[in-house]
Formats: sequence, structure tokens, C-alpha cells
Amino acid sequence: MTDNKGSIRTKIQRFGNFLSSMIMPNIGAFIAWGLITALFIPDGWLPNESFAELVGPMITFLLPLLIGFTGGKLVHGVRGGVVGATATMGVIVGAEVPMFIGAMIMGPLGGFIIKKFDGLLEGKIKPGFEMLINNFSAGILGGALALIGLGGVGPVVSAFSQAMGVGVGAIVDAGLLPLTSILIEPAKVLFLNNAINHGVLTPLGLEQASEVGRSILFLLETNPGPGLGILLAFMFFGGGMAKRSAPGAAIIHFFGGIHEIYFPYVLMKPSLILAAIAGGMSGIFTFNLLGAGLPASPSPGSIIAYTLLTQPGYYFPVFSGIVIATAISFAVASVILKASKNKGEADLTEAASKMETMKGKESSVSSALTADSDKPSEQLNASSVNKIIFACDAGMGSSAMGASILRDKVKKAGLDIEVANTSISNLPEDADVVITHKDLTPRAKEKLASAHHISVDNFLSSPEYDKLIDELK
Repeated sequence: MTDNKGSIRTKIQRFGNFLSSMIMPNIGAFIAWGLITALFIPDGWLPNESFAELVGPMITFLLPLLIGFTGGKLVHGVRGGVVGATATMGVIVGAEVPMFIGAMIMGPLGGFIIKKFDGLLEGKIKPGFEMLINNFSAGILGGALALIGLGGVGPVVSAFSQAMGVGVGAIVDAGLLPLTSILIEPAKVLFLNNAINHGVLTPLGLEQASEVGRSILFLLETNPGPGLGILLAFMFFGGGMAKRSAPGAAIIHFFGGIHEIYFPYVLMKPSLILAAIAGGMSGIFTFNLLGAGLPASPSPGSIIAYTLLTQPGYYFPVFSGIVIATAISFAVASVILKASKNKGEADLTEAASKMETMKGKESSVSSALTADSDKPSEQLNASSVNKIIFACDAGMGSSAMGASILRDKVKKAGLDIEVANTSISNLPEDADVVITHKDLTPRAKEKLASAHHISVDNFLSSPEYDKLIDELK
């Protein structure tokens, strides 16, 4: 029964990761659009009629096409990306609203169809005709999908998007939006937040922002207040390692925007999820009451990203929601900790390991709180190692921090070896060593069987790194 539940959770996580993988590589473009909107629209910081002309075309064409290309590329490389983007153009033209959901459908569909077509013709094309057939097959299939998107998919997705928008509006008007924290906050600990935030809230928020210039949906999952309140409570009322590590975790969480850092604290004392939910609900209630909103998703959920994206006249509503969420979360967490016999004196290793098991993926950030791993690495041919890769689901944040630590160790050891980070789906073929959390190692081996794989329990602070350096030396 447990294995079945784990399998279902893993499948949901993989689906959520696939959705977020279409959005996250393009977050820079979303932020660019958000900044241009915040600066140059009539009620922006620097109103400029000429520059503001970028706002409409970017959200109507650029962003959906980027999503469509990325979705197709995930399925079948650049060739799939080209067909996916071409197919996405059909739903863009065939709809009256920004086609983010349509792009998340047509992009992967285009990649899937061209992948199947290439599979059927593999080894059957006569020499000298490869380029001709490849180019025309992509053009014909992409054009056909664009027509299907224009005539069929676009109107359907447009109607669905409008219905979703009406539903969200009804929830907001009814004052029920704070109840979403009951789902969002536990989902963050289970690492389903990518599916919720980037798969649902961001597309709907962008459509809402295209109409009114901002959306409260960007504030629901990214609010750093609930996590900050819990970490502050540990600073004042915790004990042992949890108390000592909480200040550093709070800095990474609040300024770095890596919310994953506070998950082990919640899992060490599951009742603290009530503090996160209470903080999230109070923050959303405040956002809704004061009319807060952002023009784009602050990714990562850092106070710095919030500050840069907040429009003139909205600092008080936005910051009030963060402060209130922090205060309520802190108050609830403080009561729970003061009433508890275990205030965190126990090592966080068990909680971090539990978090990673529940999430079905490595959590390098959480491992910064702990420092043990008894997983021995396999024998390595040190003379052949030129590239070491840290791999995780998204290839950002946690894996980047892990790579940074090992890169520093490699440099101090005087070794001329490249250390980088990426997502498992983009593992480079020339990687000699791949470091992943134990729960992700099977996926990494399936993706790149030729590499030497190292599994760790605690991604950021593992004795495996020193063992690896000794072997390489």
C-alpha cells in the first residue's frame, strides 16, 4: 500500500515537474514582461507610451511561443521544439486570451508527433534525402497542427481559460481564496508546489495580469512569510541544532527565495504545518483585502524579487501580506514549540531524509542543515573524469548550491575538472560523474547509464564529496 502511494506521488511529481519544466526555463522572459509592465504602462513607475507597446505582443506571442518551444523540446529536442512552437501559433491566433494553457498542450503534442514520425522513418530514408525529408516533414506536421490549433484547440482552450478565470474571480469575490493555503502549504512540503504554481497559478495569473496589469495569484504560493515565521520561531523557542541553524536558513529562505530550506523543520514537527497554513491564509486574506497583486510571478519567492516587481502604490498591500503571514505563522509556531517537549534538539538529518523521501527527489538545500551520508560511492576511474554534474528535477536552486560547494573543493584540491548543475532531463552526454539524491539516482541512471553515479542523502553537506576528491587526487 505504501509503495502504491509512493508510486502515485512520484507520478504526480513527475507530471508537475514536466509542467514546471515548460515554465521555469522561461521565467526570465516572464520577469522581463513583468518589469516592462510595471515600469512603462500608464500607471507604472516610468509611463512611456512607446515602450508600453511591448506589453501586448510579449504576452500574446512571445511567452506562449517560448512555452510551446520548450514543451516540444522536452519531448524531442530542438526539432520537437520547432514543431511545438509552430503548433502553438495556431492556438494563439485562434484565441482571444493569452494562450499559456494552449501552449502547454500544443508544444508537447507537436514534439510527440514529430518524434513518432521520425521513429517510423528511422533507417528508411535514402542517403542524400535526409535534409529534404526532415525539413518538409517538420514543416508539414507543424503547419497541420497549427491549423488544428486555430480551428479546434484554440477556441476550446480559450473557453476553458475564460471559465477558469470566472471561477477564480468567483472564489476571490466570495472571500474563499485564503482556503487555498490548506492545499498549497502541505503541497510545498511534498514538493508539489511546481505543479500548483507553475502549472496552474502562473498561467491563470498571466491571463489576469494581461487584463488588469497584475494578479493576486502570483502571491499565493510564493509568499515567504509562512516559512519565515516558522524559522523565526525556532530561533527564539527552538533548541539544539534546529535553533542554531534557523538564522542561516531564514536568510536563505527570505532573501534567496529558496523555500525548500524550511521543510525539514516542519517535518521534524508535523504539527507546524498548521503554522504554515495559518500564515498562508492570513497573508492571502490581507492581499485580497488590500487589493495586492504583481504583474508577474516572483520566481524564486525572494523579498528581492517581490520588491523589484511591485508596482507604484502597491508596496503597502504586498508587504503587508508578507508581514502578516510572517507574524501569524510565528505566533502559531511559537505556541506549538513552547508546548512541545521536543523543541528541535534532535538532529535534523532524520527530518531532512524524511522530507526527501516524501518528495521523491533530492533536496540539496535542506541538506545544508545536516551533515551525514553513509552511502558509499562505487569505484571510480579517476583519470577519466573531466565533468561532474549535480542533477535535480528543475536544475536550479538546490543543485546549483550543491555544485558550488563541490566546485570550491575541486578548486582547492587543484583539480582541473568542470563542475556544473542541471536537471535530470538535460543531463549532458559527456558527464563523467553524476551526483543525485538517492531517490533520483534510478532516473539519472536511466537517462545517462554511461556515467559514474553517486547517491547522497544530504546533498549540500555530504562526506561523499571529500571521498570523491580523495579518489580524484
